Amino acid sequence: MILFCVRGKGDVGSAGDPFSTPPPYFCVMPYDPAQVYQPEADTFLLLAAAQAEVKPGDRVLELGTGSGSIAAALVQDCDIVATDINPHAVFCARGKGLDVVQSDLCSGIRGTFDLVIFNPPYLPTQPDERIDDWLEYALDGGTTGRAVIERFAISVGDVLAPGGRILLLISSLTGLSAVREIFVGHNFSADVIRRQTVEDEELFVLRITGTRT
Repeated sequence: MILFCVRGKGDVGSAGDPFSTPPPYFCVMPYDPAQVYQPEADTFLLLAAAQAEVKPGDRVLELGTGSGSIAAALVQDCDIVATDINPHAVFCARGKGLDVVQSDLCSGIRGTFDLVIFNPPYLPTQPDERIDDWLEYALDGGTTGRAVIERFAISVGDVLAPGGRILLLISSLTGLSAVREIFVGHNFSADVIRRQTVEDEELFVLRITGTRT
């Protein structure tokens, strides 16, 4: 059995640390790889878009890294930091030699990034469909599928460098037009740059940029 430390609740990040500060307390839990979202079609579609988008010298932030597969594929080409709220995912991604912060979206992150990559939980999920485990954080998008995306749209501007870009993976189940409207409401524009049909849904990668003058 592999045991690892999990940070307790409290502030993460300080002006003196670009990523996070030590948590106020720890607990120890067994690592469970079944609680980590493994690469699927959406992962590979977003990875292909990220590989085409990243530029030499970019400072990159990947939110919700899961297994760390995307960040690991990009680490030779850029300076990349990854985050995940799921401690099992953090442990898994750190095993690939990545800089990973346990964080809820952009909280605890200091500094700005040229490229932000996010494969959010985008599946519409009713309360009685929820499974109370860590993997749920990778899947449950709330009743509309957009609950986490809405929070992300509010906070991502705090970590996006001037002229920065966002790559966001969503599904037709999430509502393409509705997601675009969310970002327009926060002074961003969103264009579909890749798409793929997988069984009964279509996956999209949105390239999102600021429209502030």
